[in-house]
Amino acid sequence: MSKKIEQRIEELRELIREHDYRYHVLAEPIITDFEYDKLLRELIDLETANPHLITPDSPTQRVGSDLTKEFKPVEHTTPMLSLSNTYSEEELYDFDRRVKEGLPSSEKVEYVCELKIDGVSVSLRYVKGKLSVAATRGDGTIGEEITTNVKTIKSVPLSINNNVLDTYKLKDFEVRGEIYMEVEAFNKLNQERELLGERTFANPRNSTAGTIKLQDPKIVAKRPLKIFLYYLSSNNLKEGTQYGNLQLLEKLGFRVNRNYSLCKNMDEVLKFCKEWEEKKDKLPYEIDGVVIKVNSLRQQKILGNIAKSPRWAVAFKFKAKQATTKLNKITWQVGRLGTLTPVAELEPVFLAGSTISRATLHNIDEIKRKDIREGDTVVIEKGGDVIPKVVSVVLSERPENSAEVKAPIVCPECGSKLYRPEGEVAIYCENNLCPAQIRGRLAHFASRGAMDIEGLGDALINLFVDMNFLHSYSDIYNLKNKRKELIDIERLGEKSVDNLLSAIEKSKQKSFEKVLFALGIRYVGAGAAQKIADHFLSIDALIKAREEEIESIYEIGPSISRSITRYFSEKKNREEIEKLKKAGLQFEKKKVKAVSSTLDGKTFVLTGTLSGMSRDEAKDKIISLGGSVTSSVSKNTDYVVVGEKPGSKLDKAQKLNITILSEEEFLKMLEK
Repeated sequence: MSKKIEQRIEELRELIREHDYRYHVLAEPIITDFEYDKLLRELIDLETANPHLITPDSPTQRVGSDLTKEFKPVEHTTPMLSLSNTYSEEELYDFDRRVKEGLPSSEKVEYVCELKIDGVSVSLRYVKGKLSVAATRGDGTIGEEITTNVKTIKSVPLSINNNVLDTYKLKDFEVRGEIYMEVEAFNKLNQERELLGERTFANPRNSTAGTIKLQDPKIVAKRPLKIFLYYLSSNNLKEGTQYGNLQLLEKLGFRVNRNYSLCKNMDEVLKFCKEWEEKKDKLPYEIDGVVIKVNSLRQQKILGNIAKSPRWAVAFKFKAKQATTKLNKITWQVGRLGTLTPVAELEPVFLAGSTISRATLHNIDEIKRKDIREGDTVVIEKGGDVIPKVVSVVLSERPENSAEVKAPIVCPECGSKLYRPEGEVAIYCENNLCPAQIRGRLAHFASRGAMDIEGLGDALINLFVDMNFLHSYSDIYNLKNKRKELIDIERLGEKSVDNLLSAIEKSKQKSFEKVLFALGIRYVGAGAAQKIADHFLSIDALIKAREEEIESIYEIGPSISRSITRYFSEKKNREEIEKLKKAGLQFEKKKVKAVSSTLDGKTFVLTGTLSGMSRDEAKDKIISLGGSVTSSVSKNTDYVVVGEKPGSKLDKAQKLNITILSEEEFLKMLEK
C-alpha cells in the first residue's frame, strides 16, 4: 500500500508541476481552477498522512509557515553587475564601436535585444536540478537570501525535469531574472489596501521590492509577483550564445520574456528599440528600455567588465516622462564630501508613479545654462524613471520680478567659506566638522553596501550628531559606553538599543574591502575598493603606497590614486584608522596562495585585445601563478603580452628591450 501511495504522490506532483507550468509560464491552462484545487487537496491530504514522504520541491512546500527573521548574506558566484545607460542613437553607435575595437578585427558581432523589465533582480541557484538558493542583487557582490519568498512564485520551478537535465547535461546551474508586478494586478492590490485603510504603494517596482523582503511568506504568496528569466550559467554548459541560452531557459521550464530579437547590426538594434518605445504602453507590465547584449558568450568573455558594468552589454533607456510645475525655492544640500548640490523645491506634482516635490539642479553652471530661477514654471522629468531633474523653464510664465540665481559664498550648514577648485563646476565646504558632512559620512559608513549597520539610519544618525554622540566613524563603536543614555531617549527603549549595539558589533566582521569602501574616500567605489584591497592586502601597505603603485592596479586611474594619497596624507584620517583598528575592524586580508610559482615575482603588462580570454581572466591567471600585472611599462617590467591592436605600451617595451610575448607564447608559458 505504501508503494502505491508513494507512486500516487509523485504522480500528483508531476501533474501539478505541469499545470503550474501551463498556467503561470505558458498562460495556456488545460484544466479548471476547481480541477487544479482538487489535485492539490489530494496531494496535501496524502502528504499530511505520510509526512516522511514530503520533499522540499513538492508543490505543497511553496508557502512556508516559518517567519524569515533574518535575510542572510549570499555571495554571488559571479558579480551581478549593473548596466551602463545610453539615451540616444549616437551613444548606441559609440557602444557598437567600443565593442568592435575590443575584439579582433576579423570577428563579426551580433546583438540580442531584450526588454528591460522594471522589476527587482534576483539570482536562483539549482543544485542537482532543485532550487537551492534565491538571492537579491544586493551590492552586486553580496545579496540577501530570499529563497522562502521566491518559492511562493508559481512560475519559478522548484525542480527541473530530470529528462531535460540529462539531455543538456545540467545538474548545478544558476539563472537570473527580474521579479515584477503587472500594472493591473498592482492597481488592484492598491485598491484592496485602500479599502482596508492601509498605506498604498507608489509604483509596481517599489511594491515588488518591499514584498520580496517581507518576513511572512504567506503574505508574499498573496501578492501578484511574476518573474522573467534572462541569464543561464553552468560549468557544464558549452560556450554558446545568449540567444541560445534564452531558448534553453524555456526548454528547462523557466518563464522567459519572448519579446527578444537577434540583431545582425546596430541598425537592427535601433529599429527594435524604436519599435518598443512606441509599443511599451500596450504591455501589461512596465519596461523602461531595452537591454542590448553581445550574442556570443565567447566574445563577452574577451570584452570583460569594468568595475561596475560589463563591456558587452548596455541599456537603451526610453525618453523620460515629463510634467510641469512651479519651482518655489532653490536650496543647497551639503554632501558627505562637502560638495554643495542645488535642489529645486517644487510644487508637488504626480509623475511616473510617485509625487515629486524636489528635483536636482546638479550645479551652478547648469542653473545658469538653463537660466533657472525661483518662481519659474519648470518642466521636470524622471531620468530613467527614477531620479527627478529639471529639464527646462517655461519662459512665457516667468514672473516679472525674477532674479538670477547666485552661488552661495558660505556653507548653509556651518557658515564656513566655500571653495571652488579651478576648472571644476563643483563648490565645496572644506570644513570636515560641518554637521552635514558628518551626517553624510556616517550614513555612508553605516549603509548596506559598506558596514551594513542595521538600524543606524538617517534619523538616528541625525539625532546622535545633534546630541554630540557621533562626530566620527570610531564614535559609532563607542556607543556601547552610552547604553543607559541611549535607552533614555524617547522612541528607542532597551530592546531597540541592544539590537543597534549588536548590529554595530556584528559590523566588525566586515571584510577589508568593505571597510575601505566605508571610509568614503572620494572616487573609491565598491569595485575599486575590492581591487585595491586584493592588491595591497592591508591598510598599512596602502597608506605607504605611492600614486604610481596604486595606478599600477588594473583599471585604477590617476583620479583614484591622487584621492587616496591625499586622504592618507591628512593626520586626522590616519588617527581615525588607528581608532578603528583598536575597535576591532578588519584592515587586512589574507593573500590567496598561488597555485604554482611558475611566474613567481614576474611583472606583466597587457596591451591590445586577446582573442582567447579577457584581460581580467589573463590578470587572474598571472596572479594565481605568482606573478603581478601593472598598467604601465617600466624598466621593472619582465614581460609585455601583446594582443591585437596594441597601444603605445608596445613601443615603450621595444625601446626598453623588454621581452614581448604574443598571445600564443603567453598561453604556452601559462601551461608550463
